[in-house]
Amino acid sequence: MEYRHLGRSGLVVSALSYGNWITHGSQIEEEAALSCVKASLDAGITTFDTADVYAIGRAESVLGRALKGVRRDSIEIFTKVYWPTGPNPNNRGLSRKHIMESLHASLERLQTDHVDLLQAHRYDYAAPLEETLRAFDDLVRQGKVHYIGVSEWTAEQINDALQLADEMGFDRIVSNQPQYSLLWRVIEAEVVPLSQKEGVGQIVWSPLAQGVLSGKYLPGSPPPENSRATGIEGGEMSWLLRDEVLEPVAAYAELCREAGYTPASVALAWVLQNDNVSSAIVGASRPEQIAENVKALDVVLEPDFVAAIEKVLEPTTLFDPNFTISPAERP
Repeated sequence: MEYRHLGRSGLVVSALSYGNWITHGSQIEEEAALSCVKASLDAGITTFDTADVYAIGRAESVLGRALKGVRRDSIEIFTKVYWPTGPNPNNRGLSRKHIMESLHASLERLQTDHVDLLQAHRYDYAAPLEETLRAFDDLVRQGKVHYIGVSEWTAEQINDALQLADEMGFDRIVSNQPQYSLLWRVIEAEVVPLSQKEGVGQIVWSPLAQGVLSGKYLPGSPPPENSRATGIEGGEMSWLLRDEVLEPVAAYAELCREAGYTPASVALAWVLQNDNVSSAIVGASRPEQIAENVKALDVVLEPDFVAAIEKVLEPTTLFDPNFTISPAERP
């Protein structure tokens, strides 16, 4: 395993993080989830990413049980707050009330007295930014949170938070968690340049474009049985499952195989070659998928090969930072 600093902070994370957005508490049985966490630990993964909203808390509970008995100082646990976790209007957003209450509930489910990183899962236009950052800073000073980050914030929002933190003497954001892959490169235009300047690292999600870059979805064919596309979240992948996307991906997969690599390992290696990426989140429904993902660390990306795969995927690649998809499609 390779380890990297999270942005310009002193925290070191594994280049591959284990995330349980879809799997824990919903898609797979707990025994399989526990096996995947064990496989991750065996592979040298030390960073585990979850959120209060995943399976409405059940994902955190499963992760807490899976990591029970593991030396706490040998792993990094990340969680998030923002999305609704209950019916009350205060069970959502980035108000001081919800941040505090959500974090304490997360700690109970995760069976720990602190998280290494607490992330604002989205930007809250209804809550004052100062209120949000002060609540985060208070949790840091209480020792319940070690670092703070955000997820899917724009460059302008990140910059505003950094400037306010400097003015108020709050702890600064050290990370952002955006979607990033060979098919989704929107952060390269504005978020990455600002983050490199300010010392904010990216913890990227969906580096395999929800499994599409593994090459298992073929144009003109139905999705494989028991794949993500056939599960409850399949409808959320509709923009990726069109033939105009799958045909270039099939050509990409062939180039990868000709080079002696799997399409998934190349997709992960490509994301990790970005110096601003601190870690790439991978999920798994079977332990073998973890072993497959770790192979990405052995991939050598020659410039000509990178140029070839980017060219074949260019018609489907999204660069526009103003392009958005529905919130349901984003963890």
